[in-house]
Amino acid sequence: MATAKKLTDNHLTCVICTEVFTDPATLECNHTFCKSCLLKYTNTQPDAIQAKCIPCPSCRQPTKVTNPDSPVEEWVGQLKPSHVIQGLMDDFGPGAEAAHLNICSVCKQQGKTTPALSWCSVCDDAFCDGCLKMHNMMPMLRDHEIVNASDATKRKAKHRFMCKTHKDKQIELFCKDCRMAICHSCCSIKHRKCDNVDTLDSLTPFVREHLSNQNQELKIKMTTSENKIIFKKSQIKEINSNAQNIKDDIRKSRQAVVDMILRKEKQFLDKVDRSSDEQLHAIQAEIKSQEIELQMYQQQYEFTANAVTSNCERDMYAVYESVCEAYTDIRDTDNRPAPGRVVFRNDMDNRTAQGRVVFTHDMDKLSKAVDELQLGEVAVVRGVSDRQSTPVLHHTIDCKADGDKEDPLLCDVTVLSVDGINVTVFADYNNNSLKTCYTSKPNTHVNQLLLSNRPLRIAKLSESQVAVSVPRSKQIVTVNVTPEPVLLSTIKTSKTYYALAYLSPSQLVAGTYGESHSVDILDMTGKILKSVNTEVIRNPDFIHVTSNNNLIVSEGGVKSLVSVTSEGEAVFTYTPTGDRALTGPQGITTTSSGDILLVDWASHKVIQLTESGRFVRDVLTQQDGLSCPRGICTCLDGDGFLYVTCDTYVKVFTFVQSVHNQIT
Repeated sequence: MATAKKLTDNHLTCVICTEVFTDPATLECNHTFCKSCLLKYTNTQPDAIQAKCIPCPSCRQPTKVTNPDSPVEEWVGQLKPSHVIQGLMDDFGPGAEAAHLNICSVCKQQGKTTPALSWCSVCDDAFCDGCLKMHNMMPMLRDHEIVNASDATKRKAKHRFMCKTHKDKQIELFCKDCRMAICHSCCSIKHRKCDNVDTLDSLTPFVREHLSNQNQELKIKMTTSENKIIFKKSQIKEINSNAQNIKDDIRKSRQAVVDMILRKEKQFLDKVDRSSDEQLHAIQAEIKSQEIELQMYQQQYEFTANAVTSNCERDMYAVYESVCEAYTDIRDTDNRPAPGRVVFRNDMDNRTAQGRVVFTHDMDKLSKAVDELQLGEVAVVRGVSDRQSTPVLHHTIDCKADGDKEDPLLCDVTVLSVDGINVTVFADYNNNSLKTCYTSKPNTHVNQLLLSNRPLRIAKLSESQVAVSVPRSKQIVTVNVTPEPVLLSTIKTSKTYYALAYLSPSQLVAGTYGESHSVDILDMTGKILKSVNTEVIRNPDFIHVTSNNNLIVSEGGVKSLVSVTSEGEAVFTYTPTGDRALTGPQGITTTSSGDILLVDWASHKVIQLTESGRFVRDVLTQQDGLSCPRGICTCLDGDGFLYVTCDTYVKVFTFVQSVHNQIT
């Protein structure tokens, strides 16, 4: 039995599910896994699926599949375990153990394989009918509890809990100091100095309840993780789609610029053609005129030549007189400028050109014009944690709902991720309601839950639950968001609590007015567990709990922000003077890097501080569209959004670093 356990623990256990193999499959690298585990893992590796292979979860070595066109299920289904693994499974696997349990223990010692029909929970042995009668005849054994050997569930429930150190001793105690189940021998030998030892019987209900609660928390965490994975995958899809859209827009912008350049080119070419045609017509007219003159000169030449050769003085003098007159006319004509002559100036060589088209260009000016040509702007979303980033208003949420009797007055806001949907939750003071807003394309939905009185602050309990303070009714209500708000419970409190924050799954932090210890830590029934003195602050407006469980408290009356530990020890006090003096500190949140964001209501600002309370910058101002901001929250799952309430609206900002795309 020890050998079988060692084999199953060390060699027959799947590293993915940490259980004994069920339907094992061995890859080319000789690593073996359960087929169901291997299938789940392969489905999470899109690159491997595209490459038509099965990746090893241990060493990442790919295993080629015989039929790549078949579904992934068939790839895994065609894998077989190695002969060694299959042999070990046959001899020592779950089936072998079952076969062992179904053989009579007494007969087995005699070399027989008699089927067992019963099992003794005290002896931890299986018996056939004959051996069971012998077992029951012994006085010390006849009171042992016997169960049917085929009932595996009942047999497991009745199995004795034996001590690992003292093999023959049953475990009946639990040491709370060492968090260890022990037998009486262990208690008297190794745990004599321990103060907190209890029996299993008295502790089992508590352990069962604790494990059940832990299981519920794990279930919530599993759901949250699954939702985050779905959300991240949708982000990947959105990023890829967004990148493709941006590339298409850039190409369209480039094409528009190219079209403009081509139109400009055509204008220049047409102008060159028109100018050249005009010059060509003028030159051709001059050629025609010169051809006529040439004909006239030829006629006069022939007439003069005939007169000279004729030896007739009368003809010679007649020709001579006519030639002199014609020469005078020609000379006078040559002194006039030729018609149709065009002059252009080339700025590059500063010389006059007669009848020539010149394209004047300045390469320095052209290069500068191209450098300054801007197709658009590519903005990289950074988040408010990046102190060099610039805020940009992403969108505005109109918080009006059907049935509102007054314009909304939003006192606080938080954001949940419910089944992969981002849901904005806000407290509407004027309309006595908690509202949720989410987008289901193409529509935006605003739902409300009417409360007994005016709500003030919201504490996020989980991705689907919030707590809301209703001070005038001395209540804190818990609400489930589905994404519609649904009332879960109403907690009656002994004090009037305004500020509210989440401390742990079983504790809230609440602030009341006018008391020296103005911050209380409550359980989920409203009972005060502890009161914390924040010294400066007597009337908390907002409370925020940091990642290391420090409390940050603001108060408009004393124009201060105070940070203390949950035990009341001072961390810092922020009360600036001069130009940076606070005028009405309200909502508080922290970024993923630990920086503090504080709303200053009267100056219409959101201020960024370090974790230790040093000023960084004014993140948002009235120039960014802020008007009487109160509540604030960040979405810390990577989308980079900052939510701020401004009376009737929630304004959503993103933070970017600009990168200009230029043609060079």
